[in-house]
Amino acid sequence: IRGGGMKKFFCCLCLKRRRFMKQKKGFVKWIQSGKVNRRLCMIVFMFAPLALLFTFTYLPFAEMVQFSFYDMKYIGERTFVGLENYVEVFSREDCFNALKLSLYYMGASFVQLALALYFASILSFKIKGAGVFKGFLFFPYLVCGIAVGFIFKFFYTRGFVLDTVLQWCGFELDNLPYWLKDTNINNISLAATSVWRYMGQNMVLFIGAIMSVDSSLYEAAAIDGASGWQKFRYVIFPSIKTIIVLNMILSITGSLSAFEPPYVITKGEFGTGTYFVIMDKLAHASQKVGLASAMAVVLLIIILLVTFIQKAAFKYFFGDGDQEAIRTVRKRKKLAKKELSVNLNREVSRNVSGKA
Repeated sequence: IRGGGMKKFFCCLCLKRRRFMKQKKGFVKWIQSGKVNRRLCMIVFMFAPLALLFTFTYLPFAEMVQFSFYDMKYIGERTFVGLENYVEVFSREDCFNALKLSLYYMGASFVQLALALYFASILSFKIKGAGVFKGFLFFPYLVCGIAVGFIFKFFYTRGFVLDTVLQWCGFELDNLPYWLKDTNINNISLAATSVWRYMGQNMVLFIGAIMSVDSSLYEAAAIDGASGWQKFRYVIFPSIKTIIVLNMILSITGSLSAFEPPYVITKGEFGTGTYFVIMDKLAHASQKVGLASAMAVVLLIIILLVTFIQKAAFKYFFGDGDQEAIRTVRKRKKLAKKELSVNLNREVSRNVSGKA
């Protein structure tokens, strides 16, 4: 009896072992299959960047939104104030005036885009020294923003580089303005530094888009006798609309969050304190963390609204990608309606004259 029991026991163990081995082989085959392998690779490679993105972007942003509802400092007690910080953002003169200063940088961003598109349209084709010019124009973007600030701080200082060059051109020093102190011109001077620094980046993006245009379109335009402006208007511009929209979004959102030029060059003095500079002073100098957080949330909402309006306006006037502009489609529909009404009137008049 004992021997028979042992045999049954060992038989059960063997059966369980075989089942386990079959399940193990099936699991290994399932893991090594193509679909599962691809999905596992995607999950493994996405886990680290998503974890970092959540830890250092979305989690701090959620904390900042929470801070915006409190009257608090970095260290100490918190007092819940609701929407009072948001009301104070729009009631404080310094915050509102700082938003106005963004218009200078926004205007400079359009100048920056126009210059970048002009140079890109020229340097995209085979001309002598194109590589050297591309390097010179792109180099400012590689320079650290703090270094750019110190460069232009000495460039604009009274009696230094800019004043010396203008004196060589025949201007007198007493007739020249204080480029960083005169409130009529200092914000224009600071916005010009952004044009000098970021124009090369926009130019490189435009060059990449222009060089991807099919060369047969240029050949067809040349056969038809198109001028340089006509090639740009009817070949280049419609083909790079997506990159133009991207550059406009980057430039305008950057103009709303300008920080380095006024912070390094003037430290926000003489009416040059942008929205970010005021926010930095409130957060670190005045220790009003809740108010600064509310300012950051308001700025995010403004950037989203401006981006939406910008994309809608561009889609209306110029179209989106391969889609035609909404304005052009509406004009065509109006013309079609007019032609239809004219044809109907003609038919009616013919019928009336035939009956007569």
